[in-house]
Amino acid sequence: MTAEVMAANDTHWDPALSKLIASLKEAESLSNDQEIDFLQTLLESKELNALVNVHSKVAKVGRDDRLAPILSTSGMIMCEVLEQLSQQCHLNEDCREAFHLLQKPHLQSLLYAHDAIAQKDFYPHLPDLPIEMDEDEETIKIVQLVKSNEPLSGAQSAEPIVGATIKTDEESGKIIIARIMHGGAADRSGLIHVGDEVIEVNGINVEGKTPGDVLSILQNSEGTITFKLVPSDGRGAQRESKVRVRAHFDYNPEVDPYIPCKEAGLAFQRGDILHIVSQDDSYWWQARRESERTARAGLIPSRALQERRILHERTQRDVADGESKKNDDFDRELIATYEEVAKLYPRPGIYRPVVLIGAPGVGRNELRRRLIARDPEKYRSPVPYTTRPMRTGEVAGREYIFVSREKMDADIEAGKFIEHGEYKGHLYGTSAESVKSIVNAGCVCLLSPHYQAIKALRTVQLKPFLVHIKPPEFDELKKTRTEARAKSTFDESNARGFTDEEFTDMVKSSVRIDFLYGHFFDDEILNADLVTAFEKLVNIVQRVENEPLWAPSSWVQ
Repeated sequence: MTAEVMAANDTHWDPALSKLIASLKEAESLSNDQEIDFLQTLLESKELNALVNVHSKVAKVGRDDRLAPILSTSGMIMCEVLEQLSQQCHLNEDCREAFHLLQKPHLQSLLYAHDAIAQKDFYPHLPDLPIEMDEDEETIKIVQLVKSNEPLSGAQSAEPIVGATIKTDEESGKIIIARIMHGGAADRSGLIHVGDEVIEVNGINVEGKTPGDVLSILQNSEGTITFKLVPSDGRGAQRESKVRVRAHFDYNPEVDPYIPCKEAGLAFQRGDILHIVSQDDSYWWQARRESERTARAGLIPSRALQERRILHERTQRDVADGESKKNDDFDRELIATYEEVAKLYPRPGIYRPVVLIGAPGVGRNELRRRLIARDPEKYRSPVPYTTRPMRTGEVAGREYIFVSREKMDADIEAGKFIEHGEYKGHLYGTSAESVKSIVNAGCVCLLSPHYQAIKALRTVQLKPFLVHIKPPEFDELKKTRTEARAKSTFDESNARGFTDEEFTDMVKSSVRIDFLYGHFFDDEILNADLVTAFEKLVNIVQRVENEPLWAPSSWVQ
């Protein structure tokens, strides 16, 4: 059989066989003696032997016993590889090509389908086999766990034991398992379930005892702890949620009087990314910090519980801001608790707008100007619109785009401005089209609007990265601005230094911005020293350009 005939019979040859076919083509032009020597060498080749071995193994595999996948976590590995590649994309063309290839939806779907097959998620979940037993006899299971530094709590006290919580059933008065902490000893064993009734602990009958009594028994136990349990009727394996959220408030379980178990609580700060592993309880979710993937989960207040707390605090708190802050109070209607997030990967040639928010006079415009001067071709700001008259020395389209009041009112009504406001009787604003044109040109759009524009800017269309420019404390603020001979921005007709009253207002305004909008910011810069603040801004912008960052999950498509 010639090489051409062999290739025509099957186009799905192994690469090793393709190499042999190429060799056979060469052999057709050889003499008889040379052909015999060639075939002998061919029969002894590693390629042919490898091909025969693979064929033998495949032939032996039965119809219902196909070759199984080696890995079941290729999707997770892909995400980790993407994160590593994102840090090298700006340095290496191959990394950039691999980075974009791994983001292809067809390739990602293939990997997730592979994992589903490897994990046998397609198998039906059959119910437990019934156990024959007398009508009056209860099924009992005995579970042994090693005592560890994990919480098991009762109604009024807690003791680090096995990673579960217990309570007294209100109807029966029995001690039951109330909650299993994800990642704890009880969870890892897979033998204890929510609703199981506790009969004995280390041979001591707990009938008629309180959760506190059971905790005392556990506290005095050493080494292995043996539970005798009556299985719950509706038990099931805990499924770990994949939800990630950004916390919009600080939480300390040590000072929370309502948490079932302080030792089981998870402390966090505003801005932390939390992995919500269980939302089964209406009031207490289980979560772990995203940076601590192997840690045991802890209890945090659910969204519903935290919203009720915030509403209660607002009704109890005296209104201290007065009428002067009434215009900002509508922003407090949003109850900030948790926001679901996902990793937003940078897109080639399309940069997220960077928005600098801060109190008037804090220096956000100076930081923006310095960044543009660093690379005018890459960093740009849209020219704002205004209805005020042009001043001497100004050029239309350079400092402002000057339009009539009627024209700007009509455009605002038509939704053509992403932010606008009125100052001393004149309108000012930034058009959506000007921002879009900068982004489409492959440039980084820099904005420094009034802080009340945050909610209008923070949309899925723009996907902005918000940075809060904050002033230092009053004394340092006054010292640094005086030494730098900074000029006040509050009096356009008179170049002068800042007054103490203006410094005070700047600090108070920054606190107010943080109170109303702090949960929206992706990062912050303390502008005490302009050089240091600018260096941090450059680092932030580079991260936005090159790294996958957490963003609202609705932005990730």
